[in-house]
Amino acid sequence: MAQFTQTIALKENKEKRDDSANKPAVLKVDDLSIFYGEKRAVNSVSFDIGENAVTALIGPSGCGKSTFLRSINRMNDLIPGSRSEGKIMYEDINILDKNINVVALRKEIGMVFQKPNPFPKSIYNNITHALRFNGTRKKSELDEIVEESLTKAALWTEVKDRLHSSALSLSGGQQQRLCIARTIAMKPTVLLLDEPASALDPISNSKIEDLIIDLKKEFSIVIVTHNMQQASRISDKTAFFLNGDLIEYDNTEKIFTNPNEKRTEEYITGRFG
Repeated sequence: MAQFTQTIALKENKEKRDDSANKPAVLKVDDLSIFYGEKRAVNSVSFDIGENAVTALIGPSGCGKSTFLRSINRMNDLIPGSRSEGKIMYEDINILDKNINVVALRKEIGMVFQKPNPFPKSIYNNITHALRFNGTRKKSELDEIVEESLTKAALWTEVKDRLHSSALSLSGGQQQRLCIARTIAMKPTVLLLDEPASALDPISNSKIEDLIIDLKKEFSIVIVTHNMQQASRISDKTAFFLNGDLIEYDNTEKIFTNPNEKRTEEYITGRFG
């Protein structure tokens, strides 16, 4: 707990840190392996995840990319028999340390899942539920955060006149943007997106992509996607996983035009996966 208090204090000074083009990585993954019982799902992965950038994780089903994503905010802790070795450094703290306050960690590193999962509450209460739980009670402050979060999620103009209607009355694309708004209302540093547009129609998918590009101005984003076109359109860096191994990690343009590894080329051109 004491360690993670240090993390929060460092976040409060974020604006004072160097704003040059050579920003430090927001996350440093060092020799990370993840196990489900005796099965190793991720094999000794090491790479840095950039600040205020979109990092795409690609690879065939079962390659370890979603397992890797969930490790960043300790969601794998909820799976019986899972364990991790190695380090994920955030603000010079290993977030895999057993003494980390996981609830506090998930405020800093928020996650949006593949299927929209709004609470069976009003649109307004979806945004304010966690805020109230964490001590924000003043209505004017809650109102301000609701509008700010929905605006950042490109949803405010569509729902501002029905904030007290059920979130379940929204379309699938609107529900997913609401889930993003609900996550960013907690003012995280990192957003984890697990195939956030895979269940949506093409128009909603396009809105989510535009939203992600806009949100990287404020957040560092890691996204799992099976959509190669989507990865090439929205990401700055791409990591290709295969059978639990990190095969290649580089600038997205290089990965998609001149990869170093033959297996990367074969995957992105559709020869397998």
